[in-house]
Parts: sequence; C-alpha cells; structure tokens
Amino acid sequence: MPAQVQDAWGRVTAAVRQLSLAQRTFAVIAVAALVLGAVALSSWMSKPTLVPLFSGLSGADASAVVDQLTSAGVQYELTDGGGTVLVPASAVYEQRVKLAAAGLPADADGAGYSLLDKMPMTASEFQQEKTYRRALEGELARTVGAIDGVDAATVRLAIPEETVFVAAKSDPTASVFVRTRPGRELTADQVQAITHLVSAGVEGMQPADVAVVDASGAVLSSVGDSAASGGLTDSRAADYEARVGGAVQAMLDRLVGPGNATVTVNAQLDLSQSERTTEEFSATPDTPPLASSTTTEEYTGTGNGGATGVLGPDNIAVPGDGANGNGTYSSTNEDVTNAVNKATETTRSAPGALQKQSVSVLVDQAAAGGINMADLQAAVAAAAGVDTERGDTLSVQRMAFDTTSAQAAEQALAAADAQAAAEQRSDMIRQIAVAAGIVLLVVVVMIVLGRRSRRARREALDLGELDAARATAVALPPIEGPAEDELPILPPPPAPVAPDGTAVRRAEIAALADEQPEQVAELLRGWMTTGARR
Repeated sequence: MPAQVQDAWGRVTAAVRQLSLAQRTFAVIAVAALVLGAVALSSWMSKPTLVPLFSGLSGADASAVVDQLTSAGVQYELTDGGGTVLVPASAVYEQRVKLAAAGLPADADGAGYSLLDKMPMTASEFQQEKTYRRALEGELARTVGAIDGVDAATVRLAIPEETVFVAAKSDPTASVFVRTRPGRELTADQVQAITHLVSAGVEGMQPADVAVVDASGAVLSSVGDSAASGGLTDSRAADYEARVGGAVQAMLDRLVGPGNATVTVNAQLDLSQSERTTEEFSATPDTPPLASSTTTEEYTGTGNGGATGVLGPDNIAVPGDGANGNGTYSSTNEDVTNAVNKATETTRSAPGALQKQSVSVLVDQAAAGGINMADLQAAVAAAAGVDTERGDTLSVQRMAFDTTSAQAAEQALAAADAQAAAEQRSDMIRQIAVAAGIVLLVVVVMIVLGRRSRRARREALDLGELDAARATAVALPPIEGPAEDELPILPPPPAPVAPDGTAVRRAEIAALADEQPEQVAELLRGWMTTGARR
C-alpha cells in the first residue's frame, strides 16, 4: 500500500477513534443515507421509460405476448388488470413487428373478421352464414368494448332468414351484454350510443330493436322501446327540471341574494314516439285534363208495333187500334280524367315533449320585504315558461327562513378553516424547528470534528530524557560549595565533539517550540497537571 494512502487511512482511523458513540452513530446513519440515496438515484436514472405495447388484450393474448417478451429478454410491465403491456420506449416498435410476425395478438376469443380468413373453400352456405354472423358479432363487441368505462362486451344478433314463403319479413334484433369497470356506470348517452352503434352495423335494424343489459342484470335498453326512452325517462325529466330550476334560481339570487330563495320544479314529459302520414288531393281547374273520351249512340226505325191489344177486365184481351209508328234513340257518355295534385306528409313526433310542469318558489321574508310579489310571480312565470292553458301551476310565496342550520354550518366552516390554518402554521413551525435543529447539529458536529482534527495534528515526541532529568532535579538536595569568587579558573574548553542523540532531540524540541509554541505549551501544561495530581 503506498505511504500516502496508508497515512490518509491512519488519519481517518484516528479521527474515527476519537469520536464519541453518538457521533459514530450519526456518522454511520449519514453514510448509510448517502449510500441508499445514491443507489436509489442511480436505479431511477437507469430505469427505462415504459410505453404501452398493446392495450385491451384478452387473457390469452396477454399471456402469449408476455411469453414472447420473456423469451426475448425484454423488460415488461402489466397494467390495467393485465390488459395493457408496457415495454421500454426504445423497443416498442421492434417488438410490435416481431409479435405481428408471430401472429400476436391473435384475437384468441375467435371474434372478428379474422374468422373469414380461416374459412375453407368447401364450406357450405350454412357455415358461411354462421361464420359471417359470428364475425359481425365479434367486431361489434370489440367496438362496444372500446367505449370508456366498458370492460368487456358481448353482442348476439338474431337475423331472420330470407325466404319467399312468408309474406311479412321480421326485423333483426340484437342483445348486448356489457361489463363495466369497477366503480363505473354507463350514462344514458352511452347506452343510446351503444344502441345506435349496433343498429347501424346491421342492415334493417332499428335502435329500438337493441337490448342492452349490464353485469348486474339491470336492463338499460329493452327491445320495443324507442332509443330515447330506453333508460332516459328519468334523466330527461331531471335535466329539464335542473335547467329550468337553475335559470329561475340564478334570477332570484341576483334579486334577493344567494341563499334567500329556493326553487322546486316538477315536470312531466311525454316520451312516446308517434308517426302520422297525411295525404291530400286537390284539383287544378286551369290545367287541361289528363284524358278525355266521349261515346254517342243513336238509333232510328219504322214499322208496326205488332201490338195485339191490352188486357181488359177478367183477363180478356181488348184489341188495339193497330196503328204503325216511327221511333228514335240517342245516348251520349263523356269520360274525363282531370289532373289532381297529391301531397303526402309524414310527421314524426320527437319524444320529450313537455306535458305539464309545476314550479314552486319560496323567498325569505326578510330579504323580500320591499319586493312586489305580483311582479316577482310574473318574472318567474316568464323565466320558467309556465303555460296555464297547458295545465302548468306556479306558486310564489314569501316566508321566514330558518337560518340556524346555515349559521351553524358557517360557524363550523369558519372553525374548520381556522383549525386548518392553525395546523398549517404549527406544521410550518415544526418543520422550521426540525430544519434548524438539523442545521445546528451539523454545525456542532463540524465544530467538534474541526477541534478534534486540530488536536489530532499534534506530533508525538520522545521526551523521556527530559522527564528523567526533571525527576532527577527534583530529587537532588541543594548543592553547597564555595562562592562564585572562590571558584578556580577553568581551563579552556576542549575541541567540540559531535553532539549525541540527546542534544539533537533537545534541539528539535527547541525548534518545535519556536515553530508551534501553542501546541508545546498545551502539551507541557498537560504534563504539569498530571504531575501535580500525582
């Protein structure tokens, strides 16, 4: 191991040893958090973006697609209850081409026009007809299943056979079974769309010939009912009542203020569908006739009449006068075909006509003290379209409203808002306190680590001889001898000799004291304190 690396590792080890248990725990937690964050960030950045490969797959098709992706080593993810397969965006087009070459999705339910591709040449007319019907049912079911909120759909067609042995031909009918997604319900507009979609896909079928049933067994549209009345009776009436009530309520809110008036509308709609055909004929005198014919007969003759007489009393013939005479006959017939105009008018009444309605309006007495009730009633009648000849009724009354519940609700809302604001402030203060505590803890840890790092930079010195000399000096008694003037004169010093190791170390200590006086003073202070304690 290189010396620099070993030195750095030794410093790190020494710094860690000088940390307390709490500091070590905090350091371990911080390092673990950094490592986990780095791993999570790297995994998130390396995760590819997934896009839909196929959606709306059946169970068999989804299983086959997943098997192909697994064998190819492509990452995938199933969503939407297993009906949608997600793959990385970089591999979506390549996998679509490969799965299409493998015949996937293969429409494992056997529905759709793909059935016609597998029909043999020796198929009988019966087989061809039934296969075509199955294909048509599959295509309609697939289209209905694509509607928002529909999880699965099944369509069955009842198409009568064409034959020359019946005088009247029956109309085809259809039954549609739909299973909605969890928590979803089909609206009236969606049911009407299903009936029109299926009826338009079959020749000769009317929207009234389509029955729609959901998974709970509720009949959404029955055969024989008009497309407008199949489950739309209540919705149309409710829509009309909401529209009229909203218009009147908006007018009253501007007049007496919000919450000072209430409107109730009850409407009866005629959802029956009728058709009337009228033919009118009118002659045009100025127009020449289309055809005209005249027939004339004339006869002229002479001779005796051949009369023998007349019967008399008792049936006895009385002879005539026997006179002869002349006779003529003339007859004229004229046949004229005049030009006649013919007008045929077919009238179909749309369902949803208003039969009658009743409108009730209550106004707070405190808010409508200066309002003319007659004028207010006329304004409400005009806004709601009230027609008394049709049987509509209108009631506009001024009464005292009970506002205790409204005041209690307002106070509860105010209290809830104040509590929410207080909680928000407390959460903000708590977050600020936590953040400040974390910052303070980081600062304290940095200061402690900085001090310990400065202490760790102290160098260990071999001062054993200094300690021995100090101990010897303390143990020796005071020296008694002659005075300074009585001392003999010493000879000159000998030639300098090489310093020993002790002198070298002393010189190094002196140089270190000059370079780092604070550290040396602190070290000596520690020794002196230790000696005094002993």
